[in-house]
Amino acid sequence: MRWLLLLLVILNVLYFVWARQHFEDAVDSNPVTQAVKKDQGQSLQLVNESVDKSAVVREAKKTPDDAEVMLLGGFSDQEATQVLQQRLVSLDIKSIIHSVDSQVDIEYWVYLEPLPSRQAAVRKLKELQARNVDGYLITQGDLTNGISLGMFAREDSAQGVSERMVAVGYDSSIRAVERSERLYWVVIDQSSRRLIDQLLLKQLVEDFPSMKHLLMPREKINANKDS
Repeated sequence: MRWLLLLLVILNVLYFVWARQHFEDAVDSNPVTQAVKKDQGQSLQLVNESVDKSAVVREAKKTPDDAEVMLLGGFSDQEATQVLQQRLVSLDIKSIIHSVDSQVDIEYWVYLEPLPSRQAAVRKLKELQARNVDGYLITQGDLTNGISLGMFAREDSAQGVSERMVAVGYDSSIRAVERSERLYWVVIDQSSRRLIDQLLLKQLVEDFPSMKHLLMPREKINANKDS
């Protein structure tokens, strides 16, 4: 009797395991269940895609247009720059005027080194003139009481003059002189940059034919202000 009872318990357990497995297989094979699982997978994928898109947007915001500054002008005349700025003010475009010293060219200066006194320099100049050498007395700067023998656009021309001076007994020197030009720009405020479109730029160029349009990294503008 005891063995019979134990056998019945074992059979019940086996039947329970078999019935549970059969039920799970039936649920998995149900088309409705499969559709639900598919939708859940797609939903998860869409969430991931939206997270990725958000990350792209955030990354784009890390490098906005304000990394570059828009400049209009490039005039050598400050008054023309002020007129341009007033035109922009009438269009509710905020801006400031900023000047930039740009190198235009390099010239080569041939000269004789400064003498101890002005009188000595004048005597040396008269001596050169007597030998048909053109020059003039330098009266200011670190070469005061020196004698200028000319400014030349080409280094080889300056070198030729210096060699001729050495040949007649005069030691001359050459100095490279940078010739710069101060240009004035209207720097567009970042809050107003969206108002500068191609149509407006075309109109401004018609009214200011020499106006230039330039985009410059903000750090360069700040460096120029600091200097």
